[in-house]
Amino acid sequence: MYGAGREARSTLAFLKETAPNEQVDVVVDTGQADLPGTQQVPTESLAAAIRDKKYRLIVRSAGVSIYKSDLVAARAAGIEITTNINLWAAYKRNDAITIAITGTKGKSTTAKLIFTTLKQAGLDAGLGGNIGVPPLDLPPCTHAVLELSSFQTADMDFNLDFIGITSLFPEHLDWHGTEENYFSDKLNILRRKRPYCCALNPQVVERSCLPQPPNGLVRALADLSPDFQSRLLKQVAASRLKGDHNAQNAILAARLCLGVGVSEENILEGIAAFEPLPHRLQEVQLGGKTFVNDSIATNPEATKAAVAAYPEGKVALILGGYDRAQKYGGLVANLKNSTLSQVWFLPDTGHRILSEIGTGNTPFTCHKAGSLEHLFEQLATNPDQFETLVLSPGAPSFNQFRNFERRGETFLELARKHFT
Repeated sequence: MYGAGREARSTLAFLKETAPNEQVDVVVDTGQADLPGTQQVPTESLAAAIRDKKYRLIVRSAGVSIYKSDLVAARAAGIEITTNINLWAAYKRNDAITIAITGTKGKSTTAKLIFTTLKQAGLDAGLGGNIGVPPLDLPPCTHAVLELSSFQTADMDFNLDFIGITSLFPEHLDWHGTEENYFSDKLNILRRKRPYCCALNPQVVERSCLPQPPNGLVRALADLSPDFQSRLLKQVAASRLKGDHNAQNAILAARLCLGVGVSEENILEGIAAFEPLPHRLQEVQLGGKTFVNDSIATNPEATKAAVAAYPEGKVALILGGYDRAQKYGGLVANLKNSTLSQVWFLPDTGHRILSEIGTGNTPFTCHKAGSLEHLFEQLATNPDQFETLVLSPGAPSFNQFRNFERRGETFLELARKHFT
């Protein structure tokens, strides 16, 4: 196995169950692999093991790039490489109707909305994938909703019944290498071997230059009727789904659910029952103010959507994180036309964005901060300077936090400390 995180633990449990007498070796790029019953193999010895064909099978965890030289060499040597999700499809899917959702952003919310709606309709639904439940840990179900990252779609090798794509713009180039690879790997989800039903959000349809699926396999799901779309948007406006992008995601989810056979009324009930996932425009009310944890926003397009979701009132935005050489020109232009009252700029990308914006001729006040702690200390000295504080960093967390979850948790902890 290559990788030793949550997904690897799930894979190991499956391997021990199905092949209890097999020796399982584990490779990790850094640190120790805490997986009982396995032997850790140094990365520097993997190339020789592959050359000597020591392994019949390598199970790649999603975070391990398919472009790693050792995995490229393994494929060339004829060694089978698989993943947790491919093993689920081969051994545990059974006859489950499978609805897969991918996209650069919005896939988690859309997948959970579909799952909630299916449950409202009384269907035996399961939810897994990139959303936090490894597919091999899914209990048996008649309808499986899978939220899939580009890391998972890149080499998936099974057929699907329904596919939805929420949005497409470059991300994770450190894993994929190039924008072309990213789009190809993400859209590999469409390269199936039997017909499937598909729905795409308008932003995806507009990118006609992207790799196209095989002819004859795609059955496009119908658009919503004008009457139902009007009722759906009213329900979205009254729900906890924030922003125009989530209205589009709700329409996408509705098209897929109608394709599965769910009624319009059950879809409206699903929207009403929907509970937002943590770190995705997650609102917390404290001391008469609204704190919005959108720590999942690791690219500028996600931040633009967050800003658009809060067009009124004294809204302050927190920007900045780990610099992976993303382009921020579009976000800079967007901010200059926003209704924000303040923007707080954190290292490293925030400081780079601030230098691009400059401090003059902006509709908002600019503040440079070194950390979330420093930022909250400054805000607490003058609480009246904002009504809504949005953490939507537009960058990964790794310069100051181990992951986006910890960044979001810290944001809310500091909000409670200073404003309750």
